[in-house]
Amino acid sequence: MKKYFIIVLVSFATTAAFAQKKQSKKSPPPTTTQDSTTSTKTALAPLSNQTTTAAPPAKAKKDWSKVNISKRAADHFMFQLGYDNWAGVPDSIHIKGFNHSVNFYFMFDIPFKTDKRLSIGAGLGIGSSNVLFDHQEVMVAAYQNTTLAFPVDQGNHFKTYKLTTVSLEAPVELRYAVDPEHMDQSWKFALGIKIGLLLSAYTKGKDLQNQVGQTIGNYSEKESSKMFFNTTHLIATARISKGVIGLFGQIQANSLIKSSAGPSMFPFSMGITLSGL
Repeated sequence: MKKYFIIVLVSFATTAAFAQKKQSKKSPPPTTTQDSTTSTKTALAPLSNQTTTAAPPAKAKKDWSKVNISKRAADHFMFQLGYDNWAGVPDSIHIKGFNHSVNFYFMFDIPFKTDKRLSIGAGLGIGSSNVLFDHQEVMVAAYQNTTLAFPVDQGNHFKTYKLTTVSLEAPVELRYAVDPEHMDQSWKFALGIKIGLLLSAYTKGKDLQNQVGQTIGNYSEKESSKMFFNTTHLIATARISKGVIGLFGQIQANSLIKSSAGPSMFPFSMGITLSGL
């Protein structure tokens, strides 16, 4: 009996040992794998965020003080053709037709050292204005008058009658070019003033007609005098161009006629300009 009891006890001990050995060979629990995957994702997350939010490199700012403008002319000609009129004209003065101005200047251009897009333009030239009147004369040479008279022709009159003023003018401009390296293609802007000295003022009537419009005299009549006009004038100017062709506008700041000689009227002009700068 004792012998059988010992055999059973040994068998039970052997079975328990094998069971413990099998349990030690089992794989780690699934939670370990899940934790490893989670930690891998956590480690990769900052790298993904860093890639998507990275800012592009900043663009280098152009130094306009160092651009090459050696091919740009230091001086040039400027030509203007414009439509003229007067601001502040009373009802008693009858202006009509295509009143026009022709201006021609020889200019110098001085670029800024700090920014070649900016420059100062200055020069000298001639400005002329032609204003037409409808059945009306301008008595520029009536020395007995104290004011400039504009009588209306009730009978005979000239078919065309105009007042022409010619001035020596010195324009000064502040200029801006979008692309100073290629002025023949660039947009350009300019603001400035012109100081003028009146050289002459005269009227010219051509082809005398009667009251019904029949020509009774094929001749021209011209009278000249500056005594009723301000001999100096100040004009504000503006220009915008693309390449060599552009538009200009200007208006005189002081009156055309002396304050003691007639109404205050301010000549203005707008039209086409041709200029390389």
